[in-house]
Amino acid sequence: MKTKYLFIAALTFVSVTAHAWDYEGHRLVNQVGLASLPTNFPAFVSTPEAAERIAFLSGEADRWRNTDNLSLHHCNKPDHYMDLEEIHEHGLKPAELPVLRYDFIAHLATNRAAHPEKFSAVDPEDKEHIRHLIGLLPWAITENYGKLKSGFSYLKTYQEFGGTAEEIANAQANIIYIMGVMGHFVGDGSQPLHATKHFNGWVGENPNGYSTSKRIHQWIDGGYFTKVGIPLVADLKKDIRTARLVKLGTRDARPDEMFAATVQYIEATLKEVEPLYKRDKSGELSGNGTKGLEGRKYLTDRLIVGGQMLGDIWYSAWQQAPPDNYLKGQLQKRKKAEAAK
Repeated sequence: MKTKYLFIAALTFVSVTAHAWDYEGHRLVNQVGLASLPTNFPAFVSTPEAAERIAFLSGEADRWRNTDNLSLHHCNKPDHYMDLEEIHEHGLKPAELPVLRYDFIAHLATNRAAHPEKFSAVDPEDKEHIRHLIGLLPWAITENYGKLKSGFSYLKTYQEFGGTAEEIANAQANIIYIMGVMGHFVGDGSQPLHATKHFNGWVGENPNGYSTSKRIHQWIDGGYFTKVGIPLVADLKKDIRTARLVKLGTRDARPDEMFAATVQYIEATLKEVEPLYKRDKSGELSGNGTKGLEGRKYLTDRLIVGGQMLGDIWYSAWQQAPPDNYLKGQLQKRKKAEAAK
């Protein structure tokens, strides 16, 4: 089984560009998230079948990128990254980013129109119309948190107010799907090259002589682990803490603060960009000799960071899911109608 996954990872490394973590890495992020869940978390997500599906779905958003569907590329590709430094060119700080994605896109368009001298023209060869968007990763994560919270809301309602076995099973299947797919984007947020304009080689002034290679992104995503071996989740258990409510600073984030907490998460990842380039320059990420193996722990720790954040978001969605009062009312009407027969 492990050989098969390594083979898939190798194929991804050769044929696909600008992904964050290859399939093996994304599987590990989702598996770390599962390993972090407390024992009182709904047990249906921990069955072997569900755990495998959640791990498999970690690669779903990259599979969408391997099609030739223009509309899918347009809506999906920007969700994988955020060139966070570039928001300053649009007069924003991380704490000032609008919570709603279309408000952000409108701000970008308005600012580009107001200051054409600051930005290059939109590339007419950009058929997907995404190169000027600078990434939408925090919105992708936050929106999936909302979907998961909704899933737990209607699952709890079906369980408490007379849902059928089929309805409960379908609600659980939906939750498993959302958990697995959203794991990809949370995992993207732990890869430093998905938080920066230096996503595929250092750009602009480069006084420290960092790599400008256009292969560095692929190498960090999976080439390095393909060469030195990726750890198994069983080897990391001692490093995984129990999932908790997502933090905003040092306190628990309220449900309406999930976007701010997600931006904070990506800000922390941005701080790892230069340390990563330094490790690359020193040879720690080469995979060659003793020195080249030193980067394995660093990249493994980044995967753990992603898995821990993912577990925290899953846990928060479960804990913060509000009652689905509309569904409750419908189920009560159905129960009365059945009793009247």
